[in-house]
Amino acid sequence: MSKKNKNKKYMKESATEASTPQAETQEEAIETNQPSQPSQDSQDSQSSQDSQSSQSSEDSQSSATEEEKLLSALSEAEEKFNELHDKYLRQMAEFENYRKRTLKEKSELILNASAKLMTAVLPVLDDMDRAHDAMATTDDAASIREGFELIATKFRSILEQNGLKKIDTEGQPFDTDFHEAIAMVPATDDSLKGQVIDCVQKGYKLNDRVIRHSKVVVAN
Repeated sequence: MSKKNKNKKYMKESATEASTPQAETQEEAIETNQPSQPSQDSQDSQSSQDSQSSQSSEDSQSSATEEEKLLSALSEAEEKFNELHDKYLRQMAEFENYRKRTLKEKSELILNASAKLMTAVLPVLDDMDRAHDAMATTDDAASIREGFELIATKFRSILEQNGLKKIDTEGQPFDTDFHEAIAMVPATDDSLKGQVIDCVQKGYKLNDRVIRHSKVVVAN
Protein backbone atom coordinates (compact mmCIF):
# COMPACT_ATOMS: atom_id res chain seq x y z
CA MET A 1 0.00 0.00 0.00
CA SER A 2 1.30 3.40 -0.89
CA LYS A 3 1.78 6.17 1.59
CA LYS A 4 -0.94 8.21 -0.04
CA ASN A 5 -3.57 5.52 0.45
CA LYS A 6 -2.61 5.05 4.10
CA ASN A 7 -3.15 8.70 4.78
CA LYS A 8 -6.65 8.60 3.21
CA LYS A 9 -7.67 5.61 5.36
CA TYR A 10 -6.41 7.24 8.50
CA MET A 11 -8.35 10.43 7.81
CA LYS A 12 -11.58 8.50 7.14
CA GLU A 13 -11.39 6.57 10.44
CA SER A 14 -10.69 9.78 12.33
CA ALA A 15 -13.75 11.43 10.81
CA THR A 16 -15.94 8.46 11.76
CA GLU A 17 -14.73 8.45 15.39
CA ALA A 18 -15.30 12.19 15.61
CA SER A 19 -18.87 11.97 14.34
CA THR A 20 -19.95 9.12 16.67
CA PRO A 21 -19.76 11.01 20.02
CA GLN A 22 -21.61 13.93 18.44
CA ALA A 23 -24.51 11.68 17.35
CA GLU A 24 -24.71 10.11 20.80
CA THR A 25 -24.81 13.58 22.35
CA GLN A 26 -27.67 14.62 20.06
CA GLU A 27 -29.71 11.50 20.92
CA GLU A 28 -29.27 12.12 24.66
CA ALA A 29 -30.38 15.71 24.17
CA ILE A 30 -33.53 14.58 22.36
CA GLU A 31 -34.31 12.07 25.09
CA THR A 32 -33.74 14.74 27.71
CA ASN A 33 -36.03 17.23 25.99
CA GLN A 34 -38.92 14.76 25.63
CA PRO A 35 -41.29 14.70 28.73
CA SER A 36 -41.46 11.49 30.66
CA GLN A 37 -44.73 9.56 30.07
CA PRO A 38 -46.23 7.63 33.10
CA SER A 39 -46.78 3.98 32.43
CA GLN A 40 -50.33 2.59 31.82
CA ASP A 41 -50.13 0.43 34.96
CA SER A 42 -49.37 3.47 37.13
CA GLN A 43 -52.37 5.34 35.69
CA ASP A 44 -54.70 2.39 36.28
CA SER A 45 -53.49 2.00 39.87
CA GLN A 46 -54.00 5.68 40.60
CA SER A 47 -57.49 5.61 39.08
CA SER A 48 -58.39 2.56 41.16
CA GLN A 49 -57.20 4.25 44.35
CA ASP A 50 -59.18 7.41 43.57
CA SER A 51 -62.33 5.30 42.90
CA GLN A 52 -61.92 3.37 46.16
CA SER A 53 -61.39 6.61 48.08
CA SER A 54 -64.51 8.15 46.53
CA GLN A 55 -66.58 5.01 47.25
CA SER A 56 -65.33 4.95 50.85
CA SER A 57 -66.29 8.60 51.28
CA GLU A 58 -69.77 7.96 49.86
CA ASP A 59 -70.25 4.90 52.11
CA SER A 60 -69.21 6.97 55.14
CA GLN A 61 -71.66 9.74 54.26
CA SER A 62 -74.46 7.22 53.63
CA SER A 63 -73.78 5.51 56.97
CA ALA A 64 -73.86 8.86 58.78
CA THR A 65 -77.14 9.76 57.07
CA GLU A 66 -78.76 6.44 58.05
CA GLU A 67 -77.60 6.88 61.65
CA GLU A 68 -79.07 10.38 61.77
CA LYS A 69 -82.38 9.06 60.40
CA LEU A 70 -82.48 6.30 63.03
CA LEU A 71 -81.69 8.74 65.84
CA SER A 72 -84.39 11.10 64.59
CA ALA A 73 -86.95 8.27 64.38
CA LEU A 74 -85.98 7.11 67.89
CA SER A 75 -86.39 10.64 69.25
CA GLU A 76 -89.82 10.98 67.64
CA ALA A 77 -90.88 7.58 69.02
CA GLU A 78 -89.79 8.57 72.55
CA GLU A 79 -91.72 11.85 72.32
CA LYS A 80 -94.82 9.99 71.09
CA PHE A 81 -94.48 7.43 73.89
CA ASN A 82 -94.15 10.13 76.54
CA GLU A 83 -97.17 11.94 75.11
CA LEU A 84 -99.33 8.79 75.08
CA HIS A 85 -98.12 7.76 78.55
CA ASP A 86 -99.01 11.18 79.95
CA LYS A 87 -102.41 11.01 78.24
CA TYR A 88 -103.01 7.54 79.69
CA LEU A 89 -102.16 8.68 83.21
CA ARG A 90 -104.46 11.69 82.88
CA GLN A 91 -107.35 9.53 81.63
CA MET A 92 -106.85 7.03 84.45
CA ALA A 93 -106.88 9.85 86.99
CA GLU A 94 -110.01 11.32 85.41
CA PHE A 95 -111.71 7.91 85.38
CA GLU A 96 -110.84 7.35 89.04
CA ASN A 97 -112.25 10.76 89.94
CA TYR A 98 -115.37 10.00 87.88
CA ARG A 99 -115.82 6.64 89.63
CA LYS A 100 -115.52 8.19 93.08
CA ARG A 101 -117.85 11.04 92.14
CA THR A 102 -120.43 8.60 90.72
CA LEU A 103 -120.36 6.43 93.83
CA LYS A 104 -120.77 9.51 96.00
CA GLU A 105 -123.66 10.81 93.91
CA LYS A 106 -125.31 7.36 93.96
CA SER A 107 -125.04 7.17 97.73
CA GLU A 108 -126.39 10.69 98.08
CA LEU A 109 -129.22 9.86 95.69
CA ILE A 110 -130.22 6.83 97.73
CA LEU A 111 -130.08 8.82 100.95
CA ASN A 112 -131.99 11.72 99.46
CA ALA A 113 -134.61 9.39 97.97
CA SER A 114 -135.12 7.77 101.36
CA ALA A 115 -135.33 11.17 103.01
CA LYS A 116 -137.86 12.32 100.42
CA LEU A 117 -140.03 9.23 100.97
CA MET A 118 -139.81 9.50 104.75
CA THR A 119 -140.79 13.16 104.60
CA ALA A 120 -143.83 12.27 102.49
CA VAL A 121 -144.87 9.48 104.89
CA LEU A 122 -144.62 11.60 108.05
CA PRO A 123 -148.17 13.06 107.66
CA VAL A 124 -149.52 9.51 107.59
CA LEU A 125 -147.67 8.76 110.79
CA ASP A 126 -149.19 11.85 112.37
CA ASP A 127 -152.70 10.71 111.34
CA MET A 128 -152.09 7.27 112.83
CA ASP A 129 -151.00 8.80 116.12
CA ARG A 130 -154.16 10.94 116.25
CA ALA A 131 -156.33 7.91 115.41
CA HIS A 132 -154.69 5.95 118.16
CA ASP A 133 -155.39 8.72 120.65
CA ALA A 134 -159.02 8.92 119.46
CA MET A 135 -159.55 5.19 120.06
CA ALA A 136 -158.89 5.77 123.78
CA THR A 137 -161.72 8.32 124.06
CA THR A 138 -164.47 6.78 121.89
CA ASP A 139 -166.24 3.48 121.45
CA ASP A 140 -167.68 4.34 118.02
CA ALA A 141 -166.27 1.57 115.84
CA ALA A 142 -167.71 3.06 112.64
CA SER A 143 -165.88 6.37 113.10
CA ILE A 144 -162.66 4.55 113.98
CA ARG A 145 -162.99 2.41 110.85
CA GLU A 146 -163.66 5.45 108.69
CA GLY A 147 -160.62 7.20 110.12
CA PHE A 148 -158.32 4.27 109.30
CA GLU A 149 -159.73 4.01 105.78
CA LEU A 150 -158.90 7.65 105.21
CA ILE A 151 -155.38 7.09 106.56
CA ALA A 152 -154.88 4.04 104.28
CA THR A 153 -156.10 5.93 101.21
CA LYS A 154 -153.78 8.81 102.00
CA PHE A 155 -150.86 6.40 102.51
CA ARG A 156 -151.46 4.64 99.17
CA SER A 157 -151.69 7.99 97.39
CA ILE A 158 -148.33 9.07 98.79
CA LEU A 159 -146.71 5.78 97.74
CA GLU A 160 -148.11 6.08 94.21
CA GLN A 161 -146.77 9.62 93.97
CA ASN A 162 -143.32 8.17 94.72
CA GLY A 163 -143.53 5.56 91.94
CA LEU A 164 -145.14 2.59 93.68
CA LYS A 165 -147.89 0.74 91.76
CA LYS A 166 -149.89 -2.38 92.54
CA ILE A 167 -149.63 -5.30 90.09
CA ASP A 168 -153.02 -6.24 88.67
CA THR A 169 -153.92 -9.93 89.04
CA GLU A 170 -157.69 -10.26 88.76
CA GLY A 171 -158.66 -11.89 85.44
CA GLN A 172 -155.05 -11.67 84.18
CA PRO A 173 -153.18 -14.52 82.47
CA PHE A 174 -150.41 -15.98 84.57
CA ASP A 175 -147.12 -14.14 83.84
CA THR A 176 -143.89 -15.18 85.52
CA ASP A 177 -142.57 -11.62 85.12
CA PHE A 178 -145.19 -10.37 87.60
CA HIS A 179 -146.72 -13.41 89.31
CA GLU A 180 -145.54 -16.20 91.56
CA ALA A 181 -147.78 -19.30 91.54
CA ILE A 182 -148.19 -20.81 94.99
CA ALA A 183 -151.00 -23.18 94.06
CA MET A 184 -152.62 -24.80 91.00
CA VAL A 185 -156.31 -25.72 90.96
CA PRO A 186 -158.40 -27.43 88.28
CA ALA A 187 -160.18 -24.98 86.00
CA THR A 188 -163.96 -25.08 86.04
CA ASP A 189 -163.99 -23.83 82.45
CA ASP A 190 -161.52 -24.17 79.60
CA SER A 191 -161.43 -20.39 79.23
CA LEU A 192 -159.98 -20.11 82.75
CA LYS A 193 -156.99 -22.33 82.08
CA GLY A 194 -153.73 -20.43 82.71
CA GLN A 195 -155.59 -17.58 84.39
CA VAL A 196 -155.04 -16.13 87.86
CA ILE A 197 -158.13 -16.95 89.93
CA ASP A 198 -156.98 -15.67 93.33
CA CYS A 199 -154.30 -13.38 94.80
CA VAL A 200 -152.88 -14.37 98.17
CA GLN A 201 -150.39 -11.50 98.44
CA LYS A 202 -150.30 -8.34 96.36
CA GLY A 203 -147.26 -7.49 94.28
CA TYR A 204 -145.82 -4.07 93.54
CA LYS A 205 -143.69 -2.25 90.98
CA LEU A 206 -141.49 0.74 91.66
CA ASN A 207 -141.08 2.90 88.55
CA ASP A 208 -142.07 -0.07 86.33
CA ARG A 209 -139.59 -2.40 88.05
CA VAL A 210 -141.02 -5.31 89.98
CA ILE A 211 -139.96 -5.16 93.60
CA ARG A 212 -142.31 -7.92 94.77
CA HIS A 213 -144.15 -10.54 92.71
CA SER A 214 -147.81 -11.21 93.37
CA LYS A 215 -148.43 -14.58 94.99
CA VAL A 216 -151.38 -16.12 93.13
CA VAL A 217 -153.45 -19.24 92.56
CA VAL A 218 -153.57 -20.40 88.93
CA ALA A 219 -156.17 -22.54 87.18
CA ASN A 220 -154.94 -25.45 85.03
